[in-house]
Amino acid sequence: MSSGWEFSRTDEGIWRPATVPGTVHTDLMAQHLIPDPFAGTNEKAVQWVDKKDWQYRRTWMITAADLLHDVIELEFEGLDTYAEVFINNQRVLTSRNMFVAQRVNAKPWLQAGDNELRILFKSPVKTDMPQFLRDNIIYPAGNDASDIPLSIYARKAPYHYGWDWGPRLVTSGIWRPVTVKMWNRAAIREVWYQQQSLQAKGAEINAAVAVEAVTEGDYSLQLQAVLDGKKQWSAVKKVTLKKGENTINIPVIISRPQRWWPAGLGAQTRYTFEARLLQEKEVLSADTRQIGLRTVEVVNKPDSLGESFYVKVNGIPVFMKGANYIPQDNFLPRVTTQQYNRLFEDMQTSGFNMVRIWGGGIYENDHFYNLADEKGILVWQDFMFACTLYPSDDAFLENVKQEVIYNVKRLRNHPSMALWCGNNEVAVAIKNWGWQNGYAYTDQQWKELQTGYDKLFKSLLPQLVQEHDPGRFYFHSSPISNWGTKEDFTKGDNHYWGVWHGMEWFEAFNTHIPRFMSEYGFQSFPGMETIRTFAAPQDYDIFSNVMQSHQKSPAKGNTAIKTYMLHYYQAPKDFPSFVYLSQVVQAEGMKMAIEAHRRAMPYCMGTLYWQLNDCWPGPSWSGRDYYGRWKALQYYVKDAFTPLLVSNVIEGRQLATYVVSDELKDRRADLELTATDLDGKVLWQQTLKQINIAANASRKVFAVDTAEILKGKNPAMVIWYAQLRIDNKPVKRNIFYFVPAKDMQLPQPEISVTFGKQQSGGDYLYMTVHADKLARNVSLELEGSSPEERFEENYFDLLPGETRTIRVFTTRNPVAVKAALKVTSLVDSYKR
Repeated sequence: MSSGWEFSRTDEGIWRPATVPGTVHTDLMAQHLIPDPFAGTNEKAVQWVDKKDWQYRRTWMITAADLLHDVIELEFEGLDTYAEVFINNQRVLTSRNMFVAQRVNAKPWLQAGDNELRILFKSPVKTDMPQFLRDNIIYPAGNDASDIPLSIYARKAPYHYGWDWGPRLVTSGIWRPVTVKMWNRAAIREVWYQQQSLQAKGAEINAAVAVEAVTEGDYSLQLQAVLDGKKQWSAVKKVTLKKGENTINIPVIISRPQRWWPAGLGAQTRYTFEARLLQEKEVLSADTRQIGLRTVEVVNKPDSLGESFYVKVNGIPVFMKGANYIPQDNFLPRVTTQQYNRLFEDMQTSGFNMVRIWGGGIYENDHFYNLADEKGILVWQDFMFACTLYPSDDAFLENVKQEVIYNVKRLRNHPSMALWCGNNEVAVAIKNWGWQNGYAYTDQQWKELQTGYDKLFKSLLPQLVQEHDPGRFYFHSSPISNWGTKEDFTKGDNHYWGVWHGMEWFEAFNTHIPRFMSEYGFQSFPGMETIRTFAAPQDYDIFSNVMQSHQKSPAKGNTAIKTYMLHYYQAPKDFPSFVYLSQVVQAEGMKMAIEAHRRAMPYCMGTLYWQLNDCWPGPSWSGRDYYGRWKALQYYVKDAFTPLLVSNVIEGRQLATYVVSDELKDRRADLELTATDLDGKVLWQQTLKQINIAANASRKVFAVDTAEILKGKNPAMVIWYAQLRIDNKPVKRNIFYFVPAKDMQLPQPEISVTFGKQQSGGDYLYMTVHADKLARNVSLELEGSSPEERFEENYFDLLPGETRTIRVFTTRNPVAVKAALKVTSLVDSYKR
């Protein structure tokens, strides 16, 4: 039911065309009634929208034949948030949770001919204000960009109320599809394929088939499993159904099962399971889904080093590589299937095997999890709670209960599902963020708030996970440890914000390494193509009103970017150079962190950086901007997440070289170690022949005193690089500099570019880039580029005299690409 909708403000009564799924804000924009909140400082101009009540309606044509069905069912996959549904002016449904689908048999209120379906959305601000006045306390929702934080009361995406990377745009509307289903006698509601055991000879599964019947009687259930078009198992079971809900358990045996593996370790094998409900050979209902067979275990227990936190898949410890994911738009229905597909293609290209769905956003749609299954990306799933305490009254807990049951049942069949986490950062905040004094809570209030925390996250949520998804790992809050003390880095997962929030330099990443790093990051600006979508040339200053309004981390924000920039680099010559350098600073700093985490395996067994993506255009910690354009960070992540990594680091007086492997078999390789001056003259060189690269491990393979390499030379004039070769083919290189870039007297390189022919039906071409002298952080840009246009490599270093061939993903011909190409290296951004 996506067409024919209208919307109106309830106190106005003027009906206008609407888009469903959609939001009030996007419908108002389409009618030119509000400006684009993403442009300029318009966010402030639309804050009135969430103070109003809104309604949607459409005419629903029902035939006499339709009315012969036993059930005419309306399903609302997402109503945002306080909604009442009316059919022919009769209220048939009330919803108070954005995250729960609602279903109603509409037949009793329908008539042959035209029927009116109307949905009233009440203002979340007006709805929740009485609860605030009742409670007589302010909850510590510091990211709620309002004087009176109300977000904690609404079971609605917390980031809609503001965050330190996104705007305050509190939406209402029909945000997911509305569907109609007409059926008779009985229908399959759900099938849960609960894996009981998985061995090489066979997998045992219990298929729990949930059926709703309006007509009791005898039925039959047919189940089968198919792989690559070949039937692997089938069964038929006669059942007698009572009116209402029924659950039928059918044991399933899959012989010699093929396992599902995360990306990089094996195939993402999935069996197609189909369940069909029949009566007298008539198929009444069917359910088809793809199931992967694997074991996932999160090992979080005391050990000789502190407290472990790592993931075992099919019995093998796997180093997790990925990022934290936030919703892709403040206006969620705008996110297209193509954007989801591209997001996962980018994760796959970047070497991910895990993504964390962070607790201030949403439980994603089914397509997201299907793509995770297909691409082999394990999902760390937070429940939707973040950075504040919450109510714990019976009504709130009951609302949460329905949310948890619905989403756990919806997601538990996915092989990509790895773990459940109760919330983001609330437990460490209780201990370390000074909430009691900061919000002037009395001792009694503080005790009640903490008791409420325990009821929600240590009692209700784990009980529901155990009941509906037994065996899946749950822990009540991430991180387990804070980043303030040395001991914190020995226990569980950690959100290390000493860099950025603590204003420590990037080198701290080399020493502050936890057992699992589940958050850390640094901000940068998006590229100029994206900045032009929300700012005009007169706004091109980091302290202009527009740039400040798009910087949602005002306590540090643009000043912190500049501070770090001037610590490591020379001052940029203009605003575009600042934008370029902000991305270089972010990428180089995060490279240091990722390599430190990978070198430290198995002590550290995961690195999930903050953050993968954006919900609007502006400066943030993301590697992909709002439009999906890659920043320098994403290119560096792709390079740092390769299965084989060579990494150099100063340890005391020595320069150490590590080789890290995520592969499951040992390899033999040659390692070439070279030091040159800035002109490319070799100062020192050594080749280690046929070193053993241990499977699924990190090993220090070489160390040398820095004095032996430098031999009295100025460190600013020396380049070191390590090249890994297998079967005489280069597989991985890493360049190391002894001093910050600002201390190097970098030459002005001549960079030449040549182009090959269009390839593969015209969607990419090759270009060759050559530098006569050292060229650092070579940036390739296409003027007027679309988000789909991209370089296979970017922001790379070219050694003196080096040539590199790169694919350009574009439909432009070589002449057009050459005309639009802008090449920048580090020295080009400096003031002269």
